[in-house]
Amino acid sequence: MGTVMVRGVRGATTVESNTADGIIEAAAELLREMISANGIVEEDVASVIFTTTPDLTAAFPAPAGRKVGWSRVALMGMQEIAVPGALPLAVRILVHWNTGKSLDDIVHIYLRGATVLRPDLHARQQAARAASANGTHRETDA
Repeated sequence: MGTVMVRGVRGATTVESNTADGIIEAAAELLREMISANGIVEEDVASVIFTTTPDLTAAFPAPAGRKVGWSRVALMGMQEIAVPGALPLAVRILVHWNTGKSLDDIVHIYLRGATVLRPDLHARQQAARAASANGTHRETDA
């Protein structure tokens, strides 16, 4: 591991409807994928920001952090601005992670309907998963 820096790990997903369970479960699924793809451990996380689009009001997404077992890291939820034509029913997560990985080694995760936001990163995420499943995953493949 090189010099430790604070890196941002991004992710986004969508929910089917504005329900508390849907919001929290989708956020937990996304956070689990972000953790798994990058090897993140709570001890190395400075903070996590969760956002929802204005059409999601049934629950805060931050309790997803507790669902994945993170009990000590700072979690914050916010609402995004209402941009005309923006992807609806979306949850986004930004993890501030202390790591020695380079920017090129960070795997950002886009699930469900949110894959349209960054198809380039979704393709990279799929390639990293395939390499990992084949046992050929290396730090530079991520």
